[in-house]
Amino acid sequence: MATYLVTGASGGIGCEYCRQLKERGDEVIAACRSSSPELDKLGIRVETGVDVTSDAAVKGLAARLDGQPLDVLINNAGVLQSIPLEHLDFDSIRRQFEVNAIGTLRVTQALLPNLSEGSKLILMTSRMGSIGDNTSGGSYGYRMSKVAMSMAGKSLSHDLKPRGIAVAILHPGLVSTPMTNYTGIPPAESVGGLLQRIDDLTLETTGRFWHANGEVLPW
Repeated sequence: MATYLVTGASGGIGCEYCRQLKERGDEVIAACRSSSPELDKLGIRVETGVDVTSDAAVKGLAARLDGQPLDVLINNAGVLQSIPLEHLDFDSIRRQFEVNAIGTLRVTQALLPNLSEGSKLILMTSRMGSIGDNTSGGSYGYRMSKVAMSMAGKSLSHDLKPRGIAVAILHPGLVSTPMTNYTGIPPAESVGGLLQRIDDLTLETTGRFWHANGEVLPW
């Protein structure tokens, strides 16, 4: 039995991660700003008040964990606001950077003491953050913040490899959640593939940008 911590766990992909992990017998800690009936019914440990843009909130989570060893940390918290060029909203762009990129790094830094040799660090990014795969433009804040998040993941893979901690940068596919207006594949299908990528992750494959289906994506 491994211990997983999942951020952004109240719904969508995060909650599905928690459900499947619990179902297969792993210990799960769900971190979120506020819980949901869907999450509460899983009967797992839920840490609320975790706003990844807040130093105090993230430090509070680390204090409550109090040295709890983590086998896998899944940085899943994220926000999507699609902004076209004609209607750029710089506050929205800044917010997406704060949550998607800086928030991920903030959580990772705070929980590094909980990770050790053999642990795994997961960053839930998006192929919308792939420069090579961008064929449609738009979504400036989301795309830019996910590029930044992926770059953080690549740097973390180098910095943490000597400590024996492997890093995966994962795209879930187009998944039917509130974030996508319920367009795409079921969360259960996506998370099934994501967990396979996590299970197969080694130090030899650390730092790669994977699709849930196993495809290596272009930067």
